[in-house]
Amino acid sequence: MSRLERTQRRAERTTTLNLLRNLTLREIRAQYKRTALGRVWSLINPLAQIAVYSIVFGLLIQIPVAPGSNSGLELFPIWIGVGVIAWGYISGAISAGMGSMLANAGLLTKVYFPRSVLPVSAVLSSTFTFGTELLVLLAIMVLVGGPMVLLYAPLLVPLLALTLAFVMGIAMLLSVASIYFRDIQHLWSIFSQMWMYASGVMFSVELVRGAEERLASQYGLDLPLVTLFQLNPAERFLEAYRNILYDFAVPSWDIWLTLLCWSVGSLIVGKLVFDRLARNIVEEI
Repeated sequence: MSRLERTQRRAERTTTLNLLRNLTLREIRAQYKRTALGRVWSLINPLAQIAVYSIVFGLLIQIPVAPGSNSGLELFPIWIGVGVIAWGYISGAISAGMGSMLANAGLLTKVYFPRSVLPVSAVLSSTFTFGTELLVLLAIMVLVGGPMVLLYAPLLVPLLALTLAFVMGIAMLLSVASIYFRDIQHLWSIFSQMWMYASGVMFSVELVRGAEERLASQYGLDLPLVTLFQLNPAERFLEAYRNILYDFAVPSWDIWLTLLCWSVGSLIVGKLVFDRLARNIVEEI
């Protein structure tokens, strides 16, 4: 490769990074533009969900939650709050990335630039909001459970990186697929609701284990409900966040290994599908 070619490639990378930064900042600023409370809404929305779920599932249905292994906490609103915030990021980031190509259809038809910048910037914007929510949640855990949680807080960095890679891969795949199949956005709305209930946002694995044991003892049905439940990558991510922020514990090695496999696999498949389908998206818009 000649010096001129290397210079051109460096210039292209610099231009792409600048574009990615500007689009991400634009997405962050536009989220709550012209609202009276601004970014406070990013905290009000999950807090409202936590309050509703705490009343319905914690007070009325009284779903049991085991005390935190190291924290000793036995507070359902805190336990479900970690799940609601983590799930909100997974679902919201995928939705934002999925709609990024169609939302910028006019830009795609006028100017050429790396197409992946659009879903990546949308996901990074959601990640910024999630990071803010995690800091607030961490502060709450310090007040409620004590400063010991700060010993485990650094684990949130690699966990967030794995979550980002996981949602990025899915968002890239769906963003380009939705150009060719517009029904995907409607199907995603239905699927995400089912996925949420299958991810243990409102109940723990102990409830699933109890159902498995009852089916075996009462009806003789040997169904691997717990295994199926834990094959869900979102459930594994929620479990890891709860380990750190609710239990004050290190997620087990099998959780880290599972999350690494899901994240790397999602990112690789998403990038391959995106690169293959993004070549002719202008003609499809």
